[in-house]
This record gives sequence, structure tokens and C-alpha cells, in this order.
Amino acid sequence: DGDRLDESKWEPRPDGKRKGGWWSARAISLDGEGHLVITTFMDGDKPTDGCVWTKGKFEHSFGYYVARVKFQKEPGHWSAFWMNGDGIRKVGDGGRDGTEIDIMEKPWLDDRVTQNLHWDGYGEHHQHKGTTVTVPGIMKGWQTFALWWKSDEYIFYIDGKETWRTDAGGVCQVGPGFNGAALLGERLGLVGHQAGPLLHRPQQDRE
Repeated sequence: DGDRLDESKWEPRPDGKRKGGWWSARAISLDGEGHLVITTFMDGDKPTDGCVWTKGKFEHSFGYYVARVKFQKEPGHWSAFWMNGDGIRKVGDGGRDGTEIDIMEKPWLDDRVTQNLHWDGYGEHHQHKGTTVTVPGIMKGWQTFALWWKSDEYIFYIDGKETWRTDAGGVCQVGPGFNGAALLGERLGLVGHQAGPLLHRPQQDRE
């Protein structure tokens, strides 16, 4: 609830190139009211955003994970709230030995939200299963996105309502898993992440 990130649980991901843009710790701040603020800005000719994660600080498998999110207003971003772990790159046991769990991804400014699973790495053996749901009014105000990760299935929720139930890939049985949330931009190349109250505010949105 202060003006500094709780570094016992969170830290900005290292500065560096991400897709078409750059991550920077300078994009991460708190507003003093319990919200993470991820700011989009141009650093010279580099479209820049930020990301925070819990890797090495708060890593768990099975359980219930939830974030409260207010989406960006400008096109070009790809908001996301996800969980991952080092096992994602293992191949041979489906998703049981490592899965990227995308609790929410939002690359559009309409009412669509996509939820996804990825396993067996990101190369030639990559496997994927996902769904896209439409939630009227999702772009207005605060929304909650949640996952109940059980030993035999994943259950996804938006604003307390179940949206997807699956065991695709074979439910991941290993930890630790670090979690987070993101603002990705395929056109602007932007990413940010946190599990908790999120406020994504590109610079051009500020009044």
C-alpha cells in the first residue's frame, strides 16, 4: 500500500529487449493506494515498458491465484497475468513437467479475453491449448482474473465466473512456479507483470 515495491516478494525483471520493445525498471511504480503502475514511454527510439515477477521469492504450484486488473486504453499492448516455471522447456512428459499458464491475455481493446496453456518448450515440440471468451464491459473499470490450479485440472475465472476448465497437456505436477502479470505490445513491444492489484497506464492515457 506504499510507494515502493515489496521486494521480499516482487522484483522488476531485468532490463532488456522484449519482442519489439524493451523492459525497464523505470516503468514500474506504485501509486500509494495498493496499485502497481506500469508506464509506457519512449526511451529515445525504444518503446519501453516494465515487468515484475516473483521468481526466486514467491514460487508455488497448486492453489488459487487472482489479480485485479484495469486495462490500458491504447492499441498495441498485450496485457497478461500468468504463471511459469523452469520446467516449461522440458520435453517428453507433456505439461506435467512444466507448463506456462496464461490466466489472462488481452491483446485487443474489445470484450475478448484469451486464456492459454503452453508446454514442451517454445521450439519445434511446442504444444498449446487455449480458449477465447467474450465478457461485455471488460474494458471498463477493474476486473478480476483467477486460476484454481488443482492436481487434476485447471479452472479459470473472470469476475468470479468460471470461463474454462481443462486438463490439457496433463496438469503440471511440479513446482516451483513463479507468477506474474504482463503488459505486452506486439506493435509497441511492451510487457509488465504482477499478481495482485494491477493498473496498466500507458503514458498517452494519463490525464
